[in-house]
Amino acid sequence: MQHGNHTGSHQVKPDSGHTAHGPKPRAGKHRGHSTADFQRRFWISLAATIPVLLLSPMIQQFLGLTFTFAGDIYLLWALATFIYIYGGWPFLAGLVRELKNRNPGMMVLIGLAITVAYLYSSAVVLGLGGKLLFWELATLVVVMLLGHWVEMRSLMGASRALEELARLMPSTAHKVISANRTQDVAIEELAAGDSVLVKPGEKIPTDGKITVGSSSLNESMLTGESRPVEKQPGDSVIGGAINGEASITVEVTRLGRDSYLARMMELVEATQKSKSRTQNLADRAALWLTIIAIGAGLITLSAWLAVAGRSLDFALERMVTVMVIACPHALGLAIPLVVAVSTGIAARNGLLIRNRTSFERARNVNAVVFDKTGTLTLGQFGVTDVIPLADEVTAEDLLKFAASVEAHSEHPIARGIVKSSGEKYPVKNFRAITGKGAGGEVKGKKVMVVSPGYLEENKISYKDERIDKAFTEGKTVVFVLMEGRLEGAVALADIIRPESKEAIAVLKSMGIRCMMLTGDNPDVARWVAEETGLDEYFAEVLPEQKADKITEIQKRGLVVAMTGDGINDAPALAQADVGIAVGAGTDIAMETADVILVKSNPMDVVAAVRLAKSTYNKMLQNLAWATGYNVITIPLAAGVLFGLGILLSPAVGAILMSASTVIVAVNARFLRYRS
Repeated sequence: MQHGNHTGSHQVKPDSGHTAHGPKPRAGKHRGHSTADFQRRFWISLAATIPVLLLSPMIQQFLGLTFTFAGDIYLLWALATFIYIYGGWPFLAGLVRELKNRNPGMMVLIGLAITVAYLYSSAVVLGLGGKLLFWELATLVVVMLLGHWVEMRSLMGASRALEELARLMPSTAHKVISANRTQDVAIEELAAGDSVLVKPGEKIPTDGKITVGSSSLNESMLTGESRPVEKQPGDSVIGGAINGEASITVEVTRLGRDSYLARMMELVEATQKSKSRTQNLADRAALWLTIIAIGAGLITLSAWLAVAGRSLDFALERMVTVMVIACPHALGLAIPLVVAVSTGIAARNGLLIRNRTSFERARNVNAVVFDKTGTLTLGQFGVTDVIPLADEVTAEDLLKFAASVEAHSEHPIARGIVKSSGEKYPVKNFRAITGKGAGGEVKGKKVMVVSPGYLEENKISYKDERIDKAFTEGKTVVFVLMEGRLEGAVALADIIRPESKEAIAVLKSMGIRCMMLTGDNPDVARWVAEETGLDEYFAEVLPEQKADKITEIQKRGLVVAMTGDGINDAPALAQADVGIAVGAGTDIAMETADVILVKSNPMDVVAAVRLAKSTYNKMLQNLAWATGYNVITIPLAAGVLFGLGILLSPAVGAILMSASTVIVAVNARFLRYRS
């Protein structure tokens, strides 16, 4: 696999809309070199370095050995030349590229360091007075190759989110040819409207709709939902989900670039390529560090020669060490690696980041505005209260009798009652009462489910505070009559999501104000606000007024995140500091949002804020390490503690610089957040 322009082994054909290309954090400095290439250059250069060490006079003196023969200095020169050209090639090529792009950085520093050491030592071989630095050149190249090899392995591990997603898609599908016959075909050969058979344990080959069979699907890698999701005929399925215990037949609905997984991968790739504001700051700091390193190297050279009166070889060694140890490698990687890791974590947990800058801004959010319908609520009628008015009938029986009659009606209210009841009785002589309700015989009793208008029309009265309260909360109330007598009432409303109350409680505990925008009347808005614990709500807000409301809240000095799912939420999502669209929403809402919640779960708003905070903290940790390391080590490299016997060689400087880079890479991979 290549770093920078690498290709994964699970590449999907271009016309499928997928790409197996992983993210490319800071790919430029390794362009054209793979992990395997650095590994190979390291081992070959290491093998050549051993005789270089044995032939170097300084190493022989240190070890107390004498190993000389005619022409040994020229063999040493030849081996060092090979290491300089072959082992140092990635750095020399990088030096040329960075200078050509007028963006000097790490490769300029390393390239200059090994070039100075090589040219000076070559001049000594040809007769210039001084000491050979070939052993330092060789060890510097070997250590730098090892550091880059380890770094690229860490970087690739941090950047595999796209490849993990690509692996989710099977390469073939069992296309249904006839009732008793299937044919295995490549995914690319499928078309919308085709039917495919998915056996237990197999992956769903593409987005579609179940036409035959029921099963549970594991969608954890796609949506972050840890529990298997039960699916019935008519339910939608996502390509890449794993089928559970039973075979199902799926009608293909979306392929290639239109599929959920393809869109998800495009978002992940675009986000990991995007630069954040923090990264731009780090890039500027890296550029200045390069300039400072070159300046410090020249000052060090001049100081040791002119002021301290040391030899040229000693002064050159100090300069080379300064330039190596000051390489802004760790600083350059500090942010991109965290971006790659956080985006991968987000994708695996059902959070798709479209706008990196806005996502980072989420750490400062102190107000979250929710749309009501489809976000805090399910957007479907359901029973909220069952109110018996006579001792002879329990709430459970009242709901069963009502559901039994309504099972024969297609009205939304009827469907809400039926869905809320687990059991129904047989019904005889069903009849619809136009505009007023329905009736029939249930267990030998004449049962009617009617509207308030029917009671008024027939002068049937009731006195019950529970029913009055349901009306004041804006709920829809129907009444149940048995044998002409009023036995109770059933109240319905848009069902509040089970997670909404918990999400709002957690956000408030984080010091974030929670608000709601809705076009519903104040009674309904007040009920939802009281049930969920909202701090504030805005009722009867027209679609075109939602963006204005967001602006109004921002004028209070609040950093606002808006969460919605409909077309009418798009302007508000765009106006907010952070726009969050729930995954069940419209394409327009998702195109406008900065973050998309795959599961339509309000708790994922909490997860997004927490991940933004954790990501930013991890960026600060890496930046603190990368800059703090240079503040301490550059003076040591220059030799400020030489009087105390502390002196760093170029090889030790390379080890410290490489270790700093690896620490930054490993620290990025430790990014975690509480979901």
